[in-house]
Amino acid sequence: MKLALFDLDHTLLPIDSDYAWGEYSLKLGWTDSATFKTRNDQFFADYQSGTLDIHEYVRFSTEAIRLKGPLLAERAHQQFMQEEILPQIKSSARALVKQHQEAGDRVVIVTATNEFVTRPIAKAFGVDELIAVNLARNDEGWITGEIDGTPSFKEGKVQRVDEWLSAQQLTWQNVHITFYSDSLNDLPLLEKAQVPVATNPDARLRQLATDRGWRILQLFS
Repeated sequence: MKLALFDLDHTLLPIDSDYAWGEYSLKLGWTDSATFKTRNDQFFADYQSGTLDIHEYVRFSTEAIRLKGPLLAERAHQQFMQEEILPQIKSSARALVKQHQEAGDRVVIVTATNEFVTRPIAKAFGVDELIAVNLARNDEGWITGEIDGTPSFKEGKVQRVDEWLSAQQLTWQNVHITFYSDSLNDLPLLEKAQVPVATNPDARLRQLATDRGWRILQLFS
C-alpha cells in the first residue's frame, strides 16, 4: 500500500495553525493579552528550536477552550476556520493532496498540533485520516488539558504511525511511505519514509535534505 503522510503547519498550510488559534483566542478576548502573547511566542520559538515541552504547551494552549466549554469553543473554531484558515489553504497544497488521492494513495495528516484545532482543517483538505495530539477528556467528555496517549511530536510521530499501521493490520514492511514535512522536528519519521520530501523546509532541514539528496519541494511561493 502506498501512503502519503503530510505534516500540516508550514507544510500544507503556510502558517502554524496552533499559533494562529492562540492569536485568535487572544483576539476574542478569551486570554490575557498582557501574558498570553509572550508565552505563545516563546512556545513557538521552542518548537522551532526543537526544545518544546509538548505537555506544558498543550495545557497552555487549551486553557481558554477548557474554560469556555464545548459549545462556545466549537462556535469559535468555526469562525476561526472561515476567517483564518480557509484563506490560507492554497491551491498548490490542495492539488498535491488530490494528486496522491487520485493515484490511489492513502492520505494521512500527521501533526503535532492537537485534534481540536486540526480535525476541521484536515476535513477542509478532504482528508479523513488524521493523526494529531489526542486530548484527554473528563467524565463529561470535555478536555482536561492533558494529552491522551503518545503525543504525535518528534519520535512520537513514528510511534503514532506505528499504532495506526497496526490498527489497519499493516506493518512498515508492507507500505511505501512518502512523507512531506517542513521541520527537523520530524526527522524520525522522515527517516522511516521511503520518500522523504522536505517541504517549505526550515534552514536546518533544507541543509540536511541537501546533504542527503532528499527531494526539496517549495509548495508556496
